Amino acid sequence: MCGIIGIIGTGDVASLLVEGLRRLEYRGYDSAGIATLVDGGIERRRMDGKLFRLESLLAAQPVAGRIGIGHTRWATHGIPNETNAHPHSDGRVAVVHNGIIENFQELRGELVRKGCRFESETDSEVVVHLVSSFLRDGHPPPEATRLALRRLQGAFALALLFAGHPDVLIGARRGSPLAIGYGDGEMYLGSDALALAPLTQKIAYLEEGDWAVLTPEGATIVDAENRSANRAMRQTALSGALIGKGGHRHFMLKEIFEQPQVIGDTLNTLFNPVSRTITLPTVPFDLAAVPRLVIVACGTSYYAALAARYWIEKIVRIPVAVDMASEFRYRAPFLAPGGLALFISQSGETADTLAALRYCRQHGQHTLAVVNVAESSMAREAEGVLPTLAGPEIGVASTKAFTTQLTMLACLAITLAKARGTIDHATEARLSSALVEVPGRAAEVLNHDSRIRQIAATVAEARDVLYLGRGTSFPIALEGALKLKEISYIHAEGYAAGEMKHGPIALIDEAVPVIVIAPSDELFEKTASNVQEVVARGGRVVLFSDWQGTDRLKDNAVFSVALPYVDPFVAPILYAIPVQLLAYHVAVLKGTDVDQPRNLAKSVTVE
Repeated sequence: MCGIIGIIGTGDVASLLVEGLRRLEYRGYDSAGIATLVDGGIERRRMDGKLFRLESLLAAQPVAGRIGIGHTRWATHGIPNETNAHPHSDGRVAVVHNGIIENFQELRGELVRKGCRFESETDSEVVVHLVSSFLRDGHPPPEATRLALRRLQGAFALALLFAGHPDVLIGARRGSPLAIGYGDGEMYLGSDALALAPLTQKIAYLEEGDWAVLTPEGATIVDAENRSANRAMRQTALSGALIGKGGHRHFMLKEIFEQPQVIGDTLNTLFNPVSRTITLPTVPFDLAAVPRLVIVACGTSYYAALAARYWIEKIVRIPVAVDMASEFRYRAPFLAPGGLALFISQSGETADTLAALRYCRQHGQHTLAVVNVAESSMAREAEGVLPTLAGPEIGVASTKAFTTQLTMLACLAITLAKARGTIDHATEARLSSALVEVPGRAAEVLNHDSRIRQIAATVAEARDVLYLGRGTSFPIALEGALKLKEISYIHAEGYAAGEMKHGPIALIDEAVPVIVIAPSDELFEKTASNVQEVVARGGRVVLFSDWQGTDRLKDNAVFSVALPYVDPFVAPILYAIPVQLLAYHVAVLKGTDVDQPRNLAKSVTVE
């Protein structure tokens, strides 16, 4: 999970930039770098590997300058090396970037035709050349940035440094968080306020679509509509909880809003935008030879596994069994030699899942772990590790860990299908491109927060709530019900929509809200029929669909939220977000302890 820091200081800033990057190390990274202005020109120091290697380089080749930017990076489109490390620069502009530039290829082709020379394999470098092209046209840095931002598609946070402008630092955010710090004649940018904690107690958070021009005197903030904006400055204690919550009321809400960035961070380690291909971390066995797959997980991770079963069986064409970790060993499953067992866990320490992993190893299975903690027991004991880059998740109810798990599992499905020859390159490119759109579309979903808050007022009055979905939306229905139960203590159940007639329909009356997850896919019309059955029995339907779906069922839903249209393959990732927001706002209205709900722990390390 990449990290950004920027400083306009009163003295040399290199050591402060490195210290800021050190506070971002928890996010995970495999290269780091800084850039400063020296005599008006851009000087960079970059190094692959851990931060101490950059520090050694700086000790051997010190760099001065009272303005600069820094970055910790997970390898995105190419190996971790100095060329691909941030900051990127053409001598006129230096940029650090978190996120994904979705229209990277289009912009790169256009810029190459204009004579721009690219050095790296990253999507980030297009920002450098795009802004620089507007500078060459005579625009000053703020206007050049504004024009460039209009051309960018995707989810990103940016910090920009300009040669010959020692008092100007520009930051921008769309989908990825970015904070501004205020000092005495000094100003700061940080993707994580934790990085700024030693530097200032005065923090403001850019909102979606904002960009800001920083000078030693302060910050001028412009919103997504290009209007001047004021963002509240917060006085924070260096160790206070407010910094950790990023200005949000609860960790859970902060983590919901981090999803465009962390989904992008996870994808960035796997997706090559030039070839439109997915490449997983190396595993010590042949994926093409896997005859069947067993997936084992608990809680929210179990629902991620259910979604993966749909993906893998459909495009890989191998059988997939999904088991709750707490039950797996006790039914003594038969495991044919050479099978693959996959284990999913946020912490990598979940006791039941870890025990299942050991059982599978004893029975001759290859093992893979999808974990969010690279140093965890599960990561150490599995043959291969597929790391999610959600960063620390403090809220007990999993949000960003879930969507990054789904992201990694979708990439695994594509990789398995490619290895077994069940998809061609065109299909891989289509599915991979659909994944790359998710961070940007996730940022759009978050714009529905106020609408979902209104819906929550009705759901909060209910004693029972039903969630319905078909296909890959069924696991999201299960997850939505779990979220509501976990943090609001309202009884909720998720069902496959086609199963409603086999029992749950008896529960439906005017007091039971029915939450329907129904993207426009090949199963939409069947789900629409189930919606009509609910309405005929007095049920109140809350519909999450896209514009086509909400228009189709506008007369049947009491409330509807029109989400962006995406390829049905990636819809589960996107549709997880509104059910999280709904559960969150209901819990707030109920007055529960959102981040620490009763009787629950973040990581279950005992059976």
